Amino acid sequence: MDKQTEQKRAAGEYAASLIEDGMVVGLGTGSTVKFFIERLAARINQEGLDIVGVTTSRQTSSLAKGWGIKLKSVDEMPGIDITIDGADEVDVALNGIKGGGAALLFEKIVALNSSRNVWIIDESKYHPKLGTFPLPVEVVPYGSHQLLKRFADADLHPQFRRNADGLRLTTDAGNYIIDLQLTEITHPQALAYYLEQTIGVVEHGLFLQVADAVIIGGDDITIIERQA
Repeated sequence: MDKQTEQKRAAGEYAASLIEDGMVVGLGTGSTVKFFIERLAARINQEGLDIVGVTTSRQTSSLAKGWGIKLKSVDEMPGIDITIDGADEVDVALNGIKGGGAALLFEKIVALNSSRNVWIIDESKYHPKLGTFPLPVEVVPYGSHQLLKRFADADLHPQFRRNADGLRLTTDAGNYIIDLQLTEITHPQALAYYLEQTIGVVEHGLFLQVADAVIIGGDDITIIERQA
């Protein structure tokens, strides 16, 4: 196991220790969350925890079901106690870019219905500013080529995300993703507002003031709480 994978494992397993009996738990998407789900399933089996999971993607649903975790949809539950999710990039204010796994829409819905959001990352994801990771924008297929041109005219350097076969990737909600290659996002709030006002955009991967805490895996676990 390489250093980055070991850090992901450490962060995911630590996050599993935060889960208490009777909780409704949001289950994020991605390689780091995989370690969390595996450790949570072990705790459920060993300690008899009564946990209900709310998933953010078909991929996570399949993984959680395979481990025997009881699942409900976000619309079946009055609320979610805590959501554990990964992030593709996190800045010092605990703002993040998410959506590398193409689950940003469902991840944001689950996050906004959660009392507490905790992100688990390896140290390579923690940066002074956002922008190193391409910013995903989920868009409806109809008119998506026009959106691509509009983003290009705004110097946002857009590209359709594609599958290995070269076809445009389709999200769980049936939409496309346009990735913006930005290098550095100087004004994330302004960019978020611009994207939210653009017709055809379903959701964007800027998660601003969403994470309550970030767990960074390493030789020693680092926990950073968002300042009010």
